[in-house]
Amino acid sequence: MRHETSTVVDRGSYQDTVTPWEQQEWRETALGWAEEQLAARGLRPAGRWGVRLRPWSVLVRIAVRDGADVWFKANPPGSAFEGALTAALAGWVPEHVLEPLAVDAGRGWALLPHGGDLFRDVLERGDADVRAWEEALRQYARMQRALIPYAAEMDRLGVPDARAAALPGIFDTALAQNTALDPADRTRLHALRPRLLDWCAELAATGVPDSLDHCDLHDGQLFRPAPGRFTFFDWGDAHVSHPFCSFTVPARRVRERHGPEALPGLRDAYLEPWTEDGRTLPELRRALTLATRLGALAPTRAWTRLFPGASLPAGEAACAEWLRGLGSTPLPDARR
Repeated sequence: MRHETSTVVDRGSYQDTVTPWEQQEWRETALGWAEEQLAARGLRPAGRWGVRLRPWSVLVRIAVRDGADVWFKANPPGSAFEGALTAALAGWVPEHVLEPLAVDAGRGWALLPHGGDLFRDVLERGDADVRAWEEALRQYARMQRALIPYAAEMDRLGVPDARAAALPGIFDTALAQNTALDPADRTRLHALRPRLLDWCAELAATGVPDSLDHCDLHDGQLFRPAPGRFTFFDWGDAHVSHPFCSFTVPARRVRERHGPEALPGLRDAYLEPWTEDGRTLPELRRALTLATRLGALAPTRAWTRLFPGASLPAGEAACAEWLRGLGSTPLPDARR
């Protein structure tokens, strides 16, 4: 039982962050809910509970007797939709995501199973190379295509809107609120706005339907439970958006790890499933170039999804970095 276990708390570099964990009543209620959900499935906690506190989540790793660890996650109000979205995804695209053990959508809580090897760990062991990244993005694109009919339902679940028409407003808000930009940055970004409007209009005109954008799809946000198979998780930063905006983050990670020469193959692996609608690769490459330029905008809003009372100076700096990179892309312009 909970009172019989010891708890190890990891605050990382956020020693002074504010989370609900500091409130004893919340802590007892949340962990009690997790225990009740485990008991309903015939599971019993065993050993230490590992708690990871960040300004954007409370994550508790629960060792389970005679089984793999499970995870309790609590989101702040700005990403409270994650539990309900995770449950919905398990019904819509079960082959691509984790199926939660339990969700309390009203309180932003979820209880999640172990997902297998983290892709980052697989890469660090040398058990995968850039071809595994290509397969992961190919599977991710298939998932996005399957989710197109559910975009309106995702809106109803509270997933934020970052469609092409919404991006100029996100840009204006981020530029007005960010305190880490210097005057030269602001001048350049204000001057960029007319071009940004043109890019948004051109992207919307490509005809590729909106879908789910994970918005932070790096190697720590997917599992590789078996060779050739990938499972996507951690939807707290997600938006409903042009699906190609998802490419921005993995393209940056692959460029850092494998060099720019890996990007054309990654791009075409991601675009391959989209050719099934009759669109050509050159058309899709141009759309991807536009989306990758604009994919810097949604992360600036995701960084603001914190627990009430939490502050994150590093988040301001990260948002400023995203804004400074707005309009750039790791890929050559497809019109060249």
